[in-house]
Amino acid sequence: MSQGRVLRERMSERGLVHVMAAHSPLSALLAEEAGFDGLWASGFELSALFGLPDQSLVSMTQHLEMVRAMAERSSLPIVADIDTGFGNAINVIHAVGQYERAGAAAVVIEDKTFPKVTSLVAGGRQELLRLEEFQGKIEAALAARRDQDFLVIARTEALIAGLGEAEALKRAAAYEEAGADMILVHSKQKTPTEIESFVRAWSGKAPIVLVPTAYPELDAQRIQALGRVKMVIYGNHAIRAAVTAMQSVFARIRADGGIQNVHRDIVSVEEIFRLQGMAKVKADEMRFLR
Repeated sequence: MSQGRVLRERMSERGLVHVMAAHSPLSALLAEEAGFDGLWASGFELSALFGLPDQSLVSMTQHLEMVRAMAERSSLPIVADIDTGFGNAINVIHAVGQYERAGAAAVVIEDKTFPKVTSLVAGGRQELLRLEEFQGKIEAALAARRDQDFLVIARTEALIAGLGEAEALKRAAAYEEAGADMILVHSKQKTPTEIESFVRAWSGKAPIVLVPTAYPELDAQRIQALGRVKMVIYGNHAIRAAVTAMQSVFARIRADGGIQNVHRDIVSVEEIFRLQGMAKVKADEMRFLR
């Protein structure tokens, strides 16, 4: 069964799937062990891992290699964040083929111009592509996929750009008309009111994807009550959790003048061995090395 089919069946069976951001095979493994339904191969998280702003500076090759590495270490379906598709419709055709072969279950393409600016930064440039041109990108993505279960998710940034609900609905309807399997809608408002209003007003058949980063009170129960949402993505919590932990541990080591205190509060080396699969390596050594 393809990963796209796995993701589709999980949405059908569970109603709402929970997808956790990941930026490495290790974070993918941890998300799988925590019980998430899928992985969000986050461009924001990978940019942060490289110490770069999320402004189309990480290349498709870099992002694709991380997707491939995560797919090799985790069985969870991967929703790949490919920003604007790395260019025009021709670039999208190339990207979809590459991500499908790398093991992704879906791609999300957003309707900003290239290079994009991350959605939630204050005062960021949020320019949207012409509606018709983005329809062409969606149609190109659908034509490029080999597996019909591979999902092409259209992301409208109309609310992020401050263009209002009517424009967001217009664009979402146009992207559904172009064949998008799902619609991702995002907002930078600090409350979920804008997003909830959009979902209630949506009359299309395509399921909705939400990313409640800016409005964390929009929990699973509240999302399910909206009735049209099939996927929720926790978009940057893996990298934020990692930074929180490292800042705390590094500061304590410097303050304490050593690791004598902090070592009790972090995972053991043996736990890292477990995540690395060292037990299997040792068993293979015993079996094959003579």
